[in-house]
Amino acid sequence: MSAVAVKICGLSTGPTLAAALDAGADLVGFVHFPKSPRHVDLDTARDLSALARGRAQRVLLLVDPDDALLAAVIAATDPDWIQLHGRETPERVAAIRSLAGRPVMKALGIATRPDLAVLPAYAAVADRLLLDAKAPPGAALPGGNGHAFDWDLLAGADLPDATLLSGGLTPENVGAALARTGLRAVDVSSGVESSPGAKDPHRIAAFVAAARAGQ
Repeated sequence: MSAVAVKICGLSTGPTLAAALDAGADLVGFVHFPKSPRHVDLDTARDLSALARGRAQRVLLLVDPDDALLAAVIAATDPDWIQLHGRETPERVAAIRSLAGRPVMKALGIATRPDLAVLPAYAAVADRLLLDAKAPPGAALPGGNGHAFDWDLLAGADLPDATLLSGGLTPENVGAALARTGLRAVDVSSGVESSPGAKDPHRIAAFVAAARAGQ
């Protein structure tokens, strides 16, 4: 059985990035989306990306980026991955992947079984899928809201290898989430925070340990 891959997203300071790296995170995510409490400007993203280079895969999260923003982010941070967390169509995902010249992961909101119907179209153009809880109506943020979806919705679903499970994961429930879904990759942001945007180094370490406890 493959090792569980762990992504810690929404990192915004050197000390919390160091905590994620020291804990053994496989991927570290930086959010460039001004509405998010986890937003980092491009100068900060550049510094954090440089600190993580060679120690973990660096992911830049964007929401419906235009071509100019995409180019600016890549020039500033040279990320290993672009994560798309907006309303990007499969066609736009393919275009961004081509423009970026690097792999793309696409986040998709899940609330009911019919939400899984779009997965094949996105799996055909994205390098990885990330399944998050669908944002509640009127939410300001497309993700990072701390909500989980019903993991049993994934029972019997044909999911691509390396699909990431996200949404409402914590050190306390990640083991159960992995067991129930059979997935081998997880993503966490709010579940390792002491308040919105403020990562807790102890919870980061506990999350990584819990995700790998059953291996």
